[in-house]
Amino acid sequence: MRLIFQACSMIITLGNLVASQAQSSGLEDAIKTKIINFNNEKMQITWAARELFRNENVSFSYTFDEGKHKVWKPCPMYLLDQDYNFGCLFKTEGPTLAISIRNSNGSEELFSKKLKSDFYIKPNPPENVTFFWKEDTVIVSCNKPERAVKCLRLELQYKSTFDKEWQSRTSRCCHVGDQGFDSRKCYSFRVRLKRLVPHCNVVNYSSDWEAETFWKNGTLLDSCDDDRTSQSNTVIVLSCLLAVLLMMIILLILLCKRQRLQMSVMPAIPDPKYVFADLLNDHNGNFQEWLDKTDHVVLQTKLEYEEPECITEAESQQEDEKNSGKQGP
Repeated sequence: MRLIFQACSMIITLGNLVASQAQSSGLEDAIKTKIINFNNEKMQITWAARELFRNENVSFSYTFDEGKHKVWKPCPMYLLDQDYNFGCLFKTEGPTLAISIRNSNGSEELFSKKLKSDFYIKPNPPENVTFFWKEDTVIVSCNKPERAVKCLRLELQYKSTFDKEWQSRTSRCCHVGDQGFDSRKCYSFRVRLKRLVPHCNVVNYSSDWEAETFWKNGTLLDSCDDDRTSQSNTVIVLSCLLAVLLMMIILLILLCKRQRLQMSVMPAIPDPKYVFADLLNDHNGNFQEWLDKTDHVVLQTKLEYEEPECITEAESQQEDEKNSGKQGP
């Protein structure tokens, strides 16, 4: 009976241990961390605290030791969000890093990972950036970093006041250039350093952009606002001219339609001064004299139209008499 009780106790203990390990393994698989090595000087490890460890502050420890006797160091500076830690910031001390996340009292490990810190480097922005102009070509250069130059690329982006998207050019550190710039346009430039993936980094990290600069025809400017103002004024003037032209076309169309409608509804009335021009000019206003002459002209015109008809009737009678004379004998 005693042996049976001990066997049951061992089975229950093993079951709890397996369940605890399974739960811990499941949580470890669910935890996702973001790792950034700032220029191989400082490490930042963050995790989703609200989703994973609600209402609980976890403890973080790390080590750069590779031997059996590792010395784990507690997090010197936690990153907080509403009094709950979600990350740790500490100094980079070597290429190999091991991290561990435990519960608040440190009795249970929730997450652990080993990694190469060199594969998570985010470089600093380029220093001492210079621009060399020659006609429509520009060459941009910066100081060479102290280490891992082969893993870096210098990226140049630019756009004019007429462009919406940035144009990008990338070259080996630490020179990059392009050509075809219009001397009449103002351009915005910015540069940054990028780490090669996957040869040098497992994550695509780039530096922050260096301060934006403005150039026109090889001259450094404070901004491109003057070009934007000129462009805006040009657009306003063209818009006004187009609006005026459109209004004139609309008015012409309406005027033509109005004239057509007026002529169809109210036909044109002849001017009486042209009808009585002879009365005033030739007869000095003598209406009776003008009327007699007008009747004479009308009568003569009527006779001219009637005379051909009379001649035609006489000719037809003569032809009839000739024809009857020929038929008589």
